[in-house]
Amino acid sequence: MESGSRLLPLLLLLCLLSATPAQAFEFSQVVEKAKALAAGDYAPPPEAPEFLRDLDYPDYQSIRFNPEDSLWRGGGSLFQVMMVPPGNVYTHTVQIHQIDDNGVQPVPFNKASYNYPTAEMAKRVPADLGHAGFKLTFPLTGESEQNQFLVFAGASYFRGVGADHRFGLSARGIALDTGLPSGEEVPSFVDFWLERPGGGSKRMRVYGLLNGPSVAGAYQFDIHPGSTTRIDVTAELFFREAVEQPGLAPLTSMFYYGENTGRPAGEWRPQVHDSDGLLIHDQGVDEWLWRPLVNPSHLILTYLQVDRLGGFGLIQRDTIFSDFEDAEARYDQRPSAWVAPRNGWAEGEVVLVEIPTDSETNDNIVAFWKPGGSTTAGDQHTLAYTLSFGGPAVAGQDTGRAVKTFVGDGNRTGGGAVENAYRIIVDFAHGPLDTLRPDAAVTSSVSKGSNSDDAEIIEHFVEYVEADKSWRLSMLVRPGTGDNPVFRGQLLLDEKPLTEVWTYSLSEAVRNGRPGS
Repeated sequence: MESGSRLLPLLLLLCLLSATPAQAFEFSQVVEKAKALAAGDYAPPPEAPEFLRDLDYPDYQSIRFNPEDSLWRGGGSLFQVMMVPPGNVYTHTVQIHQIDDNGVQPVPFNKASYNYPTAEMAKRVPADLGHAGFKLTFPLTGESEQNQFLVFAGASYFRGVGADHRFGLSARGIALDTGLPSGEEVPSFVDFWLERPGGGSKRMRVYGLLNGPSVAGAYQFDIHPGSTTRIDVTAELFFREAVEQPGLAPLTSMFYYGENTGRPAGEWRPQVHDSDGLLIHDQGVDEWLWRPLVNPSHLILTYLQVDRLGGFGLIQRDTIFSDFEDAEARYDQRPSAWVAPRNGWAEGEVVLVEIPTDSETNDNIVAFWKPGGSTTAGDQHTLAYTLSFGGPAVAGQDTGRAVKTFVGDGNRTGGGAVENAYRIIVDFAHGPLDTLRPDAAVTSSVSKGSNSDDAEIIEHFVEYVEADKSWRLSMLVRPGTGDNPVFRGQLLLDEKPLTEVWTYSLSEAVRNGRPGS
């Protein structure tokens, strides 16, 4: 009896061990997969059938996933997953797996989960087609409604929103040689693992495996939806080939025109853009820099060096309906995105790529971090940052901000009387400016960039605008002969900064007007 009683706890332990779920899936496993991919030859992901790739946008949009078939629906999770079908710009399929108490299982494609616009199209869709990506939903606006807030689909793109926003700009896993004459390489996520959150959990984890001709990578996304949706990103990148311009934590957006540029002929809307500026925080010199976007007549790459990066982002500061008057697109509800490093990004620069476009359907703005030094075959990069989708204050900036930029002729009434000059108006508000008396002795500091040798600053002054409680910096400048002369401006009180540094390229697009205008 005594020996039997000693065996009983051991038998119970063995039973418990046999009932334990399969070993949890971990980021290290994705890292090993990426490392193995990088060690071999590149193989592109499987393409969707040609008839789906050839669908135009309206026909593709008419393919609808049935929300009743969402992954984890009815299982107690606050998160649910809707699948994205291949077609149109989503040209290849990806593998999707779920991780739960039973281990790791593939999420199979179910043709019956989709409503197709015609019986003919439905008949041609293969039963084993596969998924192009997925959409995450969460009750952002109420317990009874599942709101889409994050989408992973297409190459390495993913788009997020906070509770009060509509989808706009996108993030990417990586950007390679974007804007260079050699052409851009576009790696893709090829596998995803979705970790099922426990009941009531407000955090979800996703793993992604990325692959491209020059790089393979492992990604971990810790996702926190809310009024600002926060994603903690960790990545391990393995380079097969040398890359001239690696772009880390890239953001992609659209700027067609705004108050700082000409309006294309025939356009009645005041502005059309998903983002209106690039914001950078340089912690090394404790400086915030704001660069309004333009839609140039030729491609422009701007390299903005920082001492120690605190963050960068593409921001939508115009958030009033009358700024756009677009009742369908609602550009006033587009989110801003902010990238904040979680480890040292001390050596490198923020790169802004502005690409000409004659349509609002093209994403023509890219911003990313380019690390210092060269990237060669065999290199490994570790990356950790927090990406936030939210309102225009998503960066947590405490300085005064440039809320409007206007550019006009400096040789006409209201602009001045100087030939070949331009009047630039920048309105600042918020931060310490909101506590100043209208008669405060605010001054301006204006300078020109190093590439603007023969540009001329003729005058600059500051005035308080009672109508909207802003502080207006007015500059009269001559651009000179440089391709993209740069000017900088900031407001001061007692020689101490009150605002971010506004910087602007008085580019060919601004000087000559938009194509067709």
